[in-house]
Amino acid sequence: MAVSMSEGKDVAVTLKLIIIGNSGVGKSSFMNRYVNHRFTNMYRATVGTDFLSKTETIDGISVTMQIWDTAGTERFQSLGTPLYRGAHCCMLVFDVTSSTSFSSLEHWRKEFLIQGEPEDPDSFPFIVLGNKTDLPDREVSSRRAQQWCEQFGAEYFEGSAKDDINVEKPFQRAAHMGLHQYKKHTLENTGHFQITCKQPRETGNNCQC
Repeated sequence: MAVSMSEGKDVAVTLKLIIIGNSGVGKSSFMNRYVNHRFTNMYRATVGTDFLSKTETIDGISVTMQIWDTAGTERFQSLGTPLYRGAHCCMLVFDVTSSTSFSSLEHWRKEFLIQGEPEDPDSFPFIVLGNKTDLPDREVSSRRAQQWCEQFGAEYFEGSAKDDINVEKPFQRAAHMGLHQYKKHTLENTGHFQITCKQPRETGNNCQC
């Protein structure tokens, strides 16, 4: 798309949101609760990647989020390079009843930055989401998660896909942050373009393009 938002025209933007984290933390559950408004305990582990989309109006702009849910297992991490590239926001998901899943977030964040190669890695937008707050045996406190997020400027949310608690907010915030990323790195490069053509040396004819 090569239409500048400053031109005052209706603009529809497509954003790419990546969801990563250990297997079993509820990435598919959270995505399906947000997009399809339903939850099931019958989810099977994601094989490779899964994909859903949803359109929201953000700051008066129609934003379609392409949400990519990735398998949180080692044997599918080779898919990261082509999948992560071009993302506008990344959501790191962990299970608040699993310290192991929380400790793995730093690995997932680094993998995304290495394989996704964002233009400004130091300022790339991350959302951190703690799932399964409905369960009693919590191992990761909100304070601990928030302190980790503050180290690299991520925004923290927690909720429950099962009980439909705080599901909309992290995705809507991801859309806001992704839209800012889109404006910053896409429109400034594509808002105006110019086609030039050199006259052929062999014939001296005028260019016909």
